[in-house]
Amino acid sequence: MSLLLTKRKPATVGEILTEEFMEPMGISQTELSEQTGLARKHINELCRDRRTITADTALILARTFGNSANFWLNTQQRNDLWEALSSPGRRTRIERAQPMKVRRRPGERMSA
Repeated sequence: MSLLLTKRKPATVGEILTEEFMEPMGISQTELSEQTGLARKHINELCRDRRTITADTALILARTFGNSANFWLNTQQRNDLWEALSSPGRRTRIERAQPMKVRRRPGERMSA
């Protein structure tokens, strides 16, 4: 696998949103909801890691905080990959997958 798996879980979107943005800026979930146009429930679920980031939400947060949508999407992706590889059942299922073998059609030449 190309992902370096660490024992320590990466920071979640909710942790980063709360600890790195909302708390230092002194803003509440309600204020962030009003600023972003996202429902307060949506913000609450993000903060509590009960909702994952979508492209739309990443673009909204990027516009609100002046960073990039990729920042938010990469944070989510790091967590998703870590969760998949840290779960024994999920990891076993992933490792059962076999690489595809390239097959040539009869009479087909290999290109140089």
